[in-house]
Amino acid sequence: MHYYAGNVCPVSSPATAAPSLDPPIESWRPPRVSAWSLPEVRWSLIATVLFILGLTTQLAGTPSWVFWTLYLACYVSGGWEPGRAGLRALRHQILDVDLLMVAAAIGAAAIGQVFDGALLIVIFATSGALEAVATKRTEDSVRGLLDVAPDTATRLNAAGVEEIVDAAVLDIGDVLVIRPGERIGGDGVVVVGASEVDQATITGEPLPVDKTPGDEVFAGTVNGTGTLQVRVTKPAADTVIARIVAMVAEASATKAGMQLFIEKVEQRYSIAMVTATVALFVIPLTFGANLQSALLRAMTFMIVASPCALVLSTMPPLLAAIANGGRHGVLVKSAVVLEKLATVTRVAFDKTGTLTEGTPRLTRIHALPNPSLSAAELLALAAAAEHPSEHPIARAIVAAARQANPILPPATEFASAPGRGIRARVGDHAVEVGHPALLDDDDHHAHQIVIELEHSGHTAVVIRIDGTPAGVLGIVDRPRDESAETIARLATLTDSPPILLTGDNPRTATSLAHELAITEVRSALLPEDKVAAVRELQADGAKVMLVGDGVNDAPAMAAAHVGVAMGRSGADLTLETADAVITRDDLSTVPAVLALARRARRVVTANLTIAATFIAVLVIWDLVGHLPLPLGVAGHEGSTVLVGLNGLRLLHNRVWAGPNSSDEVGRMC
Repeated sequence: MHYYAGNVCPVSSPATAAPSLDPPIESWRPPRVSAWSLPEVRWSLIATVLFILGLTTQLAGTPSWVFWTLYLACYVSGGWEPGRAGLRALRHQILDVDLLMVAAAIGAAAIGQVFDGALLIVIFATSGALEAVATKRTEDSVRGLLDVAPDTATRLNAAGVEEIVDAAVLDIGDVLVIRPGERIGGDGVVVVGASEVDQATITGEPLPVDKTPGDEVFAGTVNGTGTLQVRVTKPAADTVIARIVAMVAEASATKAGMQLFIEKVEQRYSIAMVTATVALFVIPLTFGANLQSALLRAMTFMIVASPCALVLSTMPPLLAAIANGGRHGVLVKSAVVLEKLATVTRVAFDKTGTLTEGTPRLTRIHALPNPSLSAAELLALAAAAEHPSEHPIARAIVAAARQANPILPPATEFASAPGRGIRARVGDHAVEVGHPALLDDDDHHAHQIVIELEHSGHTAVVIRIDGTPAGVLGIVDRPRDESAETIARLATLTDSPPILLTGDNPRTATSLAHELAITEVRSALLPEDKVAAVRELQADGAKVMLVGDGVNDAPAMAAAHVGVAMGRSGADLTLETADAVITRDDLSTVPAVLALARRARRVVTANLTIAATFIAVLVIWDLVGHLPLPLGVAGHEGSTVLVGLNGLRLLHNRVWAGPNSSDEVGRMC
């Protein structure tokens, strides 16, 4: 929404603005979960420490009982919880893969290979801990979002007297009084008053939006300098902010269903492995084999069929890629997310703060011939008049003026006029800065400038000196320096052009899209509209990655195949809902991490082929011939080490395709 263009965003002096009765929305933070408070994390850390101690003592040549004791303690600390969960699942006739891992580890210890089992325990305990932390933080963030809307509201009763009520009991038709600085208690329509409202948490718009009678407002948004009376149009459970919470929870739950196929494969493998191990032990005994040889064959089979190499086929390359991305400013929250990144086929972007800098800047100054003032003089007067204001547009004007002259002349008699702009006296001049309506109808030249600015995506701000139009300023939220290159690289990488999804107005969105060579634009979207757009794209077969930076993007991130948040976002829900976070606020890392994820997928595929081949050869050898236990262990350990080292190659810096590595990006795809 334009400031001083279309609707008007008045500003006021901090000295005269009424104090906020509620904390500003930026002060809200959901409760942070302590990783150490989760039992999965504590047991995983204990198991890892015991494993390291066991390995150290083993390599140091200490008596075997020392490192055996440490390894077995690692078994207990890291394996008792998944083992217990597996036994519970077994009661419901489900053979859990974690129980299989514990059984394989015990089998390895039974024939003296306690190191293999301990390593397996540590790997699964660590992955379980990471999953527990991610799940808990997401749940806390979804619950914490409800705190964005105030707990109470000021309502006018039937007698027109103000009363403080619980926001949860508000109903359709109630009239609320919203004072300057307060958060709005419910979705509704302005019936009395004029003000500007910061609704970035809902629409993502970078600037406050002017509200006059008949305009819609949303719960949780922040009122500006005027007092409003708002008639509630939706009950508390149906507000936009409440629907955001519901959509995030629903979309997050839907993602969990994507793991069903993997679980089915693990279930079948578990049943087959256990059945084969028991058969290899029981059948030879039935035909007269001695107990020791039958047990040895069965334990050998359990070792060579153990999926250690299969586990290491995926985790080392994925974790190495995650570490590499982290070094270059991208936090990928899990190995599952990295796998999803590798399959992205379409990228959708939010606008403000994502493709743009999120900070309005003065880019054009048009001085009118009468009165005759230079651009510098015009800017200095406007900045002096706007200096008492904290409005984003005022800050942009002041910042631009201070680049030429750090000291601005003082302003007196500052006042704001809802629907018009601001006025102040600077020296001997009466200065007005605001809406294009300040122009006279017969000032065709100035009106033409305003039209040209608005068509190019700028916000038009008119300056009037002593009652005479003196100039027009163009304010714009500039695209990031790396946005155009990022869009081009992603189009090449995914073989499909990125799409722009924004809550901003169509004119500004289209202008930006044209500048960045984006061919598909959807503008004026509320959070549920973004979710619908993402689901529509995915219904057509696309695997969508949404890149955004505000709470309003959180539902669409949760609904998307992958959600990526810009790290400078102050919205904790966005950062927690997102699958990946751009920690250095560098958009060029988006195509780089996609390329890295695709390379990691290729390495995983190669590792799985190696591991499966080794397992198949060793298992067949053990079944149809006589596989010596030392050779079986050597084959099993060799394949495990091989796939592990192959995955760790992704730690190298040369694997990362930086912003100037377009050739590398194409090659890695």
